[in-house]
Amino acid sequence: MSLRSPLGRIKGLGIAHEGVGHWWAHRLGSLALVPLTIWFVASVVSLAGADYFTMREWMGSPVVAGLLIMLIVACFHHAAISLSVVIEDYVHHEAAKIASLIAVKAVTMVLALIGVLAVLSVLFGN
Repeated sequence: MSLRSPLGRIKGLGIAHEGVGHWWAHRLGSLALVPLTIWFVASVVSLAGADYFTMREWMGSPVVAGLLIMLIVACFHHAAISLSVVIEDYVHHEAAKIASLIAVKAVTMVLALIGVLAVLSVLFGN
């Protein structure tokens, strides 16, 4: 028997007590993705029909490369948080949950790193 009130029993509950941090990270990531995605779509549409060298020149600009890197990082960070929430909510077997969370983090980090390295490769002309 607990002497705590019902509100006192539910405060501070949740996985590692960091639900608010995940929520804020997800919302801020979403907020960052809106202008970056609009910029990227508008840029790609304006370059429709461009040849390889024009696209490479466009990507070789430091401003464009920086924005592309921010888009890649924000996109994969947002995906990792979103997939982690789905796994935590719907995978009930603890070992499968932990394995899935590790796999999601690893895959999103590797894909983000590949994307960033590809942009840097174009930026520095390799």
